[in-house]
Amino acid sequence: MTTHRLFTGSLTALVTPFRDGKLDEAAFRGHVAWQIENGTHGLVPVGTTGESPTLTHDEHKQVVAWCIAEARGKVPVVAGAGSNNTAEAIDLARHAEEAGADGLLVVTPYYNKPTQEGLYQHFKAINDAVGIPILIYNIPGRSVIDMSVDTMKRLSELKNITGVKDATANVARVSLQREAMGPEFNQLSGEDATALGFMAHGGHGCISVTANVAPKLCSEFQEACLRGDYKAALAIQDRLMPLHTALFVETNPSPAKYGLSILGRMSEETRLPLVPVTEATKRQMRAAMVHAGLINA
Repeated sequence: MTTHRLFTGSLTALVTPFRDGKLDEAAFRGHVAWQIENGTHGLVPVGTTGESPTLTHDEHKQVVAWCIAEARGKVPVVAGAGSNNTAEAIDLARHAEEAGADGLLVVTPYYNKPTQEGLYQHFKAINDAVGIPILIYNIPGRSVIDMSVDTMKRLSELKNITGVKDATANVARVSLQREAMGPEFNQLSGEDATALGFMAHGGHGCISVTANVAPKLCSEFQEACLRGDYKAALAIQDRLMPLHTALFVETNPSPAKYGLSILGRMSEETRLPLVPVTEATKRQMRAAMVHAGLINA
């Protein structure tokens, strides 16, 4: 790992708006601008929350380009570039670098279940193909495999592997990874509900789903954690916890898109096989947003 910029604070795992089955460029650009206006520290397009599995390659690349253009260098853009096909991941990674992304988020390959050596070789191939920071996205709940700390340590010795989005929800992993890779290994939480503990263990920030709906509160939460004011962070956590929960009672990002539709930011439309949320989830989302102070009762 060479010295690269450290991504810190609240980085929003951006949803991808659709209208009538097509990408909604105006809504997406508006969402990016609104995120920046509300203090978001970074943007992560076309990850899990961005419905990357149902985007074509051209759409994927278009969303990355829109994000970089709309961000205008005000905050870093860490572009999703994951695939269970190494050649495809390299293509997406090279495009993101050429488009001006500040970093890459690369998920562990899903479905084909590589061994730890296969994980190493997959990420090494991507590392060798680009020259910008790569964050490993370790999310065993979706990819089925869990990258070991030993494999992550090997990867951290490569020039561009600079950190991890850890969505294991196991805060002990932060300390284990910190011990193995050192405090400069860029550790970002991938679980909003456990981000408080993650930060206390030495994390640098969170790639947040909740920040789609509550960007200002999420950025204030992260700023409190980064300055060591956990009393203030806990107060914000108490406001956000019902929302953290509601956003995952059905498959992400359907609840987030419903929340954004309440705020008038975009349609709640998703692409199959994802579907809009149920009436029960709508009620839970509304109640959580009232609790957080995002809408009136």
